Amino acid sequence: MNEQKEEKVVFKKLSGKQAIMALGPGIVYVLTAMGAGDLVDSSVAGSHYGYALMWALALAILVRFLVVNIMARFELCNTRRITLFQGYAEVTKFFPIFFAAFGIFLGHTTNATMITGVGTALANMFGVGSPFLWSVIAVVSCLFITRGNVYQKLENVMKVLLAIMTVCFIGLAIASGPDAGAMVKGTIGFSIPEGTGMFGALTLIMSLIGAVAGSLTNFLYPHSMKEKGWTDPSYKKIQRNELLFSTFMLIVLNLSIWVVGAEILRPAGIEVEELSDIAQALSMNFGNIGSVIFYLGVFGTLYSTILGVANGYSSIVIDNIHILKPEREEKYGKKAEDDPLYKYLSLFYLFTPLIWALPGMPDFVVLTLINNIFNTVALPAISVGLVAMSLNKKNLPKQFRNNPLENVVLIGAVCLAIYGAIKIVMGFFA
Repeated sequence: MNEQKEEKVVFKKLSGKQAIMALGPGIVYVLTAMGAGDLVDSSVAGSHYGYALMWALALAILVRFLVVNIMARFELCNTRRITLFQGYAEVTKFFPIFFAAFGIFLGHTTNATMITGVGTALANMFGVGSPFLWSVIAVVSCLFITRGNVYQKLENVMKVLLAIMTVCFIGLAIASGPDAGAMVKGTIGFSIPEGTGMFGALTLIMSLIGAVAGSLTNFLYPHSMKEKGWTDPSYKKIQRNELLFSTFMLIVLNLSIWVVGAEILRPAGIEVEELSDIAQALSMNFGNIGSVIFYLGVFGTLYSTILGVANGYSSIVIDNIHILKPEREEKYGKKAEDDPLYKYLSLFYLFTPLIWALPGMPDFVVLTLINNIFNTVALPAISVGLVAMSLNKKNLPKQFRNNPLENVVLIGAVCLAIYGAIKIVMGFFA
């Protein structure tokens, strides 16, 4: 069969000021994806194993970048102008059913973790009110941000939260005095130290993969691109560079949290079982200002995810429902926000998780690890579908298809996720 005729793509060029103004989809995506998983897993790994497991973080971030970049490339460059979810549906009808159903479930569990964490952070930072009360206040405040022109307001709020997180976590990391040599050794060493209990090395590695590489949250980036107006191949270079910048910020923030765990928590013999353990250690080293800065960073991390899930996961579910029920799209239009179900899903993601913030429910750290393992369930489905779509010659011109490295990484991620899930299940029944 003859190859499709290649069309020359003229990539858009931006000035320095325009490039800064173009930042948005990657920041919204990264701050939604960087939730409790990165915060807890990085600090726990640092406190238990020092820098020994940093290779797992590097691997997870590499997989995340490749997966999201492939998604974006398909959305921008496929010659048939179909959406990413339509591409998945053509592989098998199982995908839209899975993404819609799992999106409802995972959106609830993700925001359960974030809302519980925000309530705990604010209650500890201000010293008044219960964590549940602060969780309710945080949820109600989200309602005002997610009304009207949702994406533009979301993008602006996310940029402010990114600035707060960057200043807080990098400041704490620098003050902690990182060991550069140990960081390099941990990144290239590929060692798996022995661990016990809930924070065993394998569980942490799988939790990192789930929190950083897996998850339906990866679909929020193509959604944000469309909201930004990036809809054709001419935006590919802008998209790639913007995603690279956002991924760099993700690396910096994760490393900063890891350093705090390795340099402050580990020497003090502190095991992270709740947020106050980290704050207490920082107070011992830097005084009360240390815990305040930490809680501000936690707030920025978790609050941004609550907003992103309420907006993004609603769109994920609606987009797949429209594929399964095309008559609904004909009635309400292609834009997910115009479907009345979108509003009800957003409210569902904001208010039902409050039940997990009630006294007596599992704490923030436990919820985080459980939710990250749930995230890994989606990774095989996401990766297998991407490989199938990218190899289909009718979808992408040759210049935009996956290279061998990308296919190897995707297939490797699938194998790792399946192997890790089996080992974890076997561990529960052992």
